[in-house]
Amino acid sequence: MVNKDQVKGATKQVSGAVKEAAGKVTGSKKTEVKGKVEKAAGKMQKAYGDAKENVKDAARR
Repeated sequence: MVNKDQVKGATKQVSGAVKEAAGKVTGSKKTEVKGKVEKAAGKMQKAYGDAKENVKDAARR
């Protein structure tokens, strides 16, 4: 099962990757850095969601 933190985290990762790539293409370091930060935040949120899901799965067993 997938929870909202997993979905939001994955979405942030994709959005961050797009911003990072756009920053590289346009030469905007600011946009590139914002993308990297957003991507990292997305990874953390997804990992949190994964951990929550693992706890739920363990509790069901």
